[in-house]
Amino acid sequence: MKQGNAKVLFAIAVLALSGSALAQNKLKWAHVYETSEPFHTASVWAAQEIGKRTNGRYQIDVYPASQLGKENDINQGLTLGTVDMIISGSSFAAKTFPRIGVTYYPYIFRDPEHLLAYTKSDIYKELTRGYDEKSGNHIVATTYYGTRQSTSNRPFKTCAEMKGLKMRVPDVAAYLAMPRACGANTAPIAFAEVYLALQNGTVEAQENPLTTIEAKKFYEVQKNIILTGHIVDHLNTVISGKLWKSLSDEDKKVFTEVAQQAAEKASKEVAESEKKMVAVFKQRGLTVTEVNVEDFRKTVLDKVPFKQYGYEKADWDRIQAIK
Repeated sequence: MKQGNAKVLFAIAVLALSGSALAQNKLKWAHVYETSEPFHTASVWAAQEIGKRTNGRYQIDVYPASQLGKENDINQGLTLGTVDMIISGSSFAAKTFPRIGVTYYPYIFRDPEHLLAYTKSDIYKELTRGYDEKSGNHIVATTYYGTRQSTSNRPFKTCAEMKGLKMRVPDVAAYLAMPRACGANTAPIAFAEVYLALQNGTVEAQENPLTTIEAKKFYEVQKNIILTGHIVDHLNTVISGKLWKSLSDEDKKVFTEVAQQAAEKASKEVAESEKKMVAVFKQRGLTVTEVNVEDFRKTVLDKVPFKQYGYEKADWDRIQAIK
């Protein structure tokens, strides 16, 4: 009888411990993008895949569209413990480790292929490691976000024609570089509020990849798309330091492999979608204007010193040299 009681008590203890473990392994993954975008669908796939590959030890809920806060909030949330994983740009990582922000310096990447080659390079490992050491958080993957273009109430073809343009730009140094070098008046309106700001005339222009212009329906309130192509943009999948340190080596491998597979899926989808967008916008009656990219690039290089933002010219040179 005593032996039977002992077995029952042992079973109860195991159940209690496993219940506790399940509660500890319920994670929050946050981002600011719409549910229709590849960054969300790939994150949902990754969350489910991590669950499968760890035999259900991790239940990851994905919170899209700024549900857990704007981009600054979710970056801070990694440290505060309000989120466990996020998708966010290196421009925000640069607030902790300025050097990584050079990857947002206008015209540093020639095209998506150049960006993806960078993610396999030694300089990528060096910059992400620097962020890890400074922030305590860990970058596991990088996704191609799209090439940033401009939309405006009025068309422009040259950098000089942007002078005085009221333009919404994220409040991050690298994003501000091109518009300010060209003389635009920038306004740091939160991403979730851009549509309304364009609609009511608070600003008369903004910049984002074509896929984002489509997803956020900015084309409904702007009739000119200008192909400035000023930043070949990317997002990092970042795991909080607390979570990363708690993972076994085996689980770290699972999280890394799945995050990188998700990044690859989303990158491919964005690149393929982007190729179709110009024709789609033209069919909707928008005016699409091409610019002399070299005019914009030269103006930025002349007017925006690397040291001003804490970037290193040597990092720029190493990235430029990647084939």
